[in-house]
Amino acid sequence: MCLITLQFQHHSKYKLIVAANRDEFYQRPTADAHFWEDNPDILAGRDLTAKGTWLGITKQGRFAALTNFRDPEQTTAGKKSRGEIVKSYLAGKLTPIEYLMKLQDQQHEFVGYNVIVGTPDELYYYSNVQNEIKQIPAGTHGLSNEFLNTPWPKVTRTKSKLQEYVMANDSLDQNTLFEIISDTEEAADEQLPGTGVGLQLERKLSPPFINTPEYGTRSSVILLVDYENNVTFTERTYDKGKFNREKPFSFRICEK
Repeated sequence: MCLITLQFQHHSKYKLIVAANRDEFYQRPTADAHFWEDNPDILAGRDLTAKGTWLGITKQGRFAALTNFRDPEQTTAGKKSRGEIVKSYLAGKLTPIEYLMKLQDQQHEFVGYNVIVGTPDELYYYSNVQNEIKQIPAGTHGLSNEFLNTPWPKVTRTKSKLQEYVMANDSLDQNTLFEIISDTEEAADEQLPGTGVGLQLERKLSPPFINTPEYGTRSSVILLVDYENNVTFTERTYDKGKFNREKPFSFRICEK
């Protein structure tokens, strides 16, 4: 994931609203969202190289989503795949705090990342760069490849649009939510962060929806969970910036 925008516990109908984009190299093999054959409680897309995932929810309501922390000087040599972080939380039984404390003990086993874990009733944020566990308060939040709510243009833009739309509407149209994270407008140079990748690449990475010749937004997800624990999960996949297909899922959270 490279962009996660969410509203938590602040809407009249939905206690959790997530609009998120996954950006990745086009050549990396990926499976669309599905209930996993080896763990049928997990609904998520899957990286077919390392077998992990970037965002998912379980039938019991465990939710997790991850973004990479942008630092061109870090190396993946000898490090674990970050997709294992989301996968392990979804497949496990630890509470969010217990799991994040475990990640603190493994701080240096992964290159930089941000992760949100919890349930539609309780969410927490952790970055192994900061190494602090933080509870996410009610409200609208955004996460890209820096820390939670860092005011990058894509984060502030999508947060503002999501907040404006959901607070004005009791019923939500998923097409409108997808439009919010399908914005391809590049930010002005004076608004760009300096992450060490150079001005030209900063421009190309600045929109919510990225489309470059070899790297870009591979999929988008809208996740809605209402106060009766009904889940709507819709994924749209893209082929080099062009719409490929849509997969909708719905179920009701049930605790075992």
